[in-house]
Amino acid sequence: MVLNLLCVGDVVGAPGRQALRDGLTALVPQRGIECVVVNAENAASGSGLTPALYDKIVAAGAHLITLGDHLYRRREVIPLLETSERIVRPANLPATAPGREFAVHQTPSGHRVAVISLLGRMFMRMQANCPFAAVDRLLRTLPSDIKIIVVDVHAEATSEKVAMGWHLDGRVSVVFGTHTHIPTADERILPKGTAYITDVGMTGPYDSVLGRDKARVIGSMMTSVPCKFDVATDDARMNGVLVAVDTATGKAASVERVRFNGTSARTVSA
Repeated sequence: MVLNLLCVGDVVGAPGRQALRDGLTALVPQRGIECVVVNAENAASGSGLTPALYDKIVAAGAHLITLGDHLYRRREVIPLLETSERIVRPANLPATAPGREFAVHQTPSGHRVAVISLLGRMFMRMQANCPFAAVDRLLRTLPSDIKIIVVDVHAEATSEKVAMGWHLDGRVSVVFGTHTHIPTADERILPKGTAYITDVGMTGPYDSVLGRDKARVIGSMMTSVPCKFDVATDDARMNGVLVAVDTATGKAASVERVRFNGTSARTVSA
């Protein structure tokens, strides 16, 4: 038996939240998706997450939520991080950091899906411990009956994400990258059965610079004068990867990129 799960990239502001709602409404019943993993660290005006927006993302259809380097930008989310069983912080933060290191969703068919978030260290401002050591530690402690494991690598450097994919090949079901907001065309199943993609892209306005108003970003780049980068509004899309996983082994059977452009959901992989 295979289980279909969807991993969705960084949700950016109100346009991203709307694209997420519309995309999941169209795609989940169409493709029989039982588990949706969403990176929501840019959901609140492009930076961070609030409890109210967490509720909206869950209502839209997210079962498990990951975050990244902006996870503590909205301090009101900290109590939620300590109580919610759906949301995870990067596992390679210090042990004293608020939030859980992994979360588990039980699907309608009775299968358990675990999610882990990791933060990259290359070119990232937030201080973090070794992500390789952190994920190795967690994999030793996860319940043995959980066969389906998803890892979100929130990192700037493509090399760091690729290295993590090879490190985890055959040990987890999916490794998907987030943070850079640009979808990559390297989705594949690695030799030992792990589905991998370097970045799934953002869920938000693509008439923008990484989700932000073009004029403001370009102006700042041309003048070196800092300014507020407002979230853009147009051409909102949901981007992610759809993975079919063998429930007996936890190995990926297929992986494909998916894009929802506001009117239709379609596969964009070759």
